[in-house]
Amino acid sequence: MNTDPIIEREISTPRSTPTAPKTFKGKLKTIGPGFVTAATGVGTGDLIAALVAGAAFGTTLAWAILVGSIFKYFFTEGMGRWQLATGKTILEGFTSLGKWATGYFGVYSVLWGFSYGAAAMSTSAIMMVTMFPIMPLWAWAIIHGLAGMALVLTGRYKLFEKVMTVMIGIMFVTVVGSAVILAPDIGNVISGFVPRTGDSSMLLVLGLLGGVGGTITMASYGYWIREKKWEGRSWIPMMKMDSAVGYIITAIFTLSLLIVGAEFLYGTGIEINGEEGLVTLSNLFSEEFGSVARWMFLIGAWSAAFSSLLGVWNGVPYLFADFVRMMRKKENRPDKPVSEKDPAYRAYLLWLTFPPMLLLFFGKPVFIVIIYGALGALFMPFLAFTLLWLNNSSRVGKGFRNGWLSNIVLTACVILFVYLGIIELIDLF
Repeated sequence: MNTDPIIEREISTPRSTPTAPKTFKGKLKTIGPGFVTAATGVGTGDLIAALVAGAAFGTTLAWAILVGSIFKYFFTEGMGRWQLATGKTILEGFTSLGKWATGYFGVYSVLWGFSYGAAAMSTSAIMMVTMFPIMPLWAWAIIHGLAGMALVLTGRYKLFEKVMTVMIGIMFVTVVGSAVILAPDIGNVISGFVPRTGDSSMLLVLGLLGGVGGTITMASYGYWIREKKWEGRSWIPMMKMDSAVGYIITAIFTLSLLIVGAEFLYGTGIEINGEEGLVTLSNLFSEEFGSVARWMFLIGAWSAAFSSLLGVWNGVPYLFADFVRMMRKKENRPDKPVSEKDPAYRAYLLWLTFPPMLLLFFGKPVFIVIIYGALGALFMPFLAFTLLWLNNSSRVGKGFRNGWLSNIVLTACVILFVYLGIIELIDLF
């Protein structure tokens, strides 16, 4: 009798794992990777793109944030379900599709790391230089990159998760609070959920869709749930709830940033262009509500930016190390899970930190961030396609394959991004 080797490995693995919680209250207490995913995904492309979109077009593009969050939930849930049902990481899933898929990921991860490293450091620095203008932007950016690297090299997952949970709590309360005190027109906000682009650039729409909740960073989720020892099919309901909580937080936070940009900057002609735009925005907060409101917004925005940097510095090197492991894997060689001690993990961490520092001296950090968001959006059709392929195949048990809703959402993602890409090419030429 022929048995799928992936399923057989998951069934026969003798590793003991914690028991998955069954009650709603027990699941709430166990949530963790979802918070990490939310904190990681929000902070760079989301932070700047949402503020720019709000300043330029009001709440017109609120729908893009909602759609992006829904897409990212189904992506993360699909990757988590694949791993828990098969015992394989998503990188191993890519490898099972052929060398083209693994090769695409390898090339993309290198290019993405270079653009993201500069975006993450510059965004964190924008916030800090606004609060403490004692050093130039590039100096604060370098400090943030080095601090993130040091924290990752010296920390462990439990400490990392606690730090990320505290930071997302700070940024959620402060930035959402900033949006609430502006008392936005609810009618305008609701009307923004009707899909339309108005006069907005397709590049900005791609940035919002691609940046909400991260892109390649989503694939780190599988390594974080492994750190929590969530293994086996019994953890799938817990994983679904964990992912949902993460993207609900992501959507609320990013919408709050859009509202802040819309309420304070829409129609004023003021642009978010580097630290000057954020200084103007924070000064408007101070004039309207006092210095406490100004600091509340800036602290929340900095927490978003730096937690995103920290999450990527911790999570994406796992993916690269797993990619290297797949390239070196030999038949009959026992699988060895990647760790923070792997040379490939540390090499990619250095790649995220040092080469991107060259981009910091171009003097256009906001432009870099938006380009990163659009570049990240290119990963989504690839991920949707592979999840459609993997999770509808015999590689997973029949009861754990995609449902009709997952297939519709993932197919819609592919169609939407092909459509947006064609429009952008037409506009360019």
